[in-house]
Amino acid sequence: MAIVKLVDVKKVYPLGKTTVDAVKGVNISIEKGDFISIAGPSGSGKTTILNMIGLIDKPTAGSVELDGNIVNYTNDKHITSLRHDFIGFIFQSFNLIPVLNVWENIEFPLLLGKEKMAKKEKTAWIDYLIDQVGLTKWKVHKPNELSGGQRQRVAIARSLVTKPQIVLADEPTANLDSKTGSTIIELMKKINKDQNTTFIFSTHDPSIVSIADHIIRLLDGMVASEERRN
Repeated sequence: MAIVKLVDVKKVYPLGKTTVDAVKGVNISIEKGDFISIAGPSGSGKTTILNMIGLIDKPTAGSVELDGNIVNYTNDKHITSLRHDFIGFIFQSFNLIPVLNVWENIEFPLLLGKEKMAKKEKTAWIDYLIDQVGLTKWKVHKPNELSGGQRQRVAIARSLVTKPQIVLADEPTANLDSKTGSTIIELMKKINKDQNTTFIFSTHDPSIVSIADHIIRLLDGMVASEERRN
């Protein structure tokens, strides 16, 4: 069963007195454990599709299914719960909280959830994630004391702290040099294999496309091609 499914999804945005068809009847199926790249030029609909999967936006027509269930956009509590527990987010701008150190930034999503993790379990889990992203020596450092690559590592660990089923990454290497970007992609691939976490990227970075197991290429709001490598 697909963990994410888009069925005849359309998204229309108002623009003054006219409208923009950002996504035009897209059908996408993503399996558990996929490492998928949604690729295409600017304006092809990549970020719009990611936002709909992440429940940041809702389709004008069609349906989004998560874990076999059609998303009910009228149930705000359900949407909030899915965003917090089922989905992790990695942003190209990192979105770290400046006054919090590495450990505290990673912990932050756990403070927002209704179900509180036991202190000992939480500490062990966060320390494990920090070790996995190679930041043990920097866990008490603030974001302004870190490089861009280190900040993105914090963002990756933070996206995993609630143990989500899927992680969405919108152009995660856009603000990194090519060497650091490749290292970050390899790290996410390792996490994908070790934890079977589903990673979905919006990107035009060829290094991400080259390592993806499943590639969907968009053009003008439609699926132009699809390729599975496993």
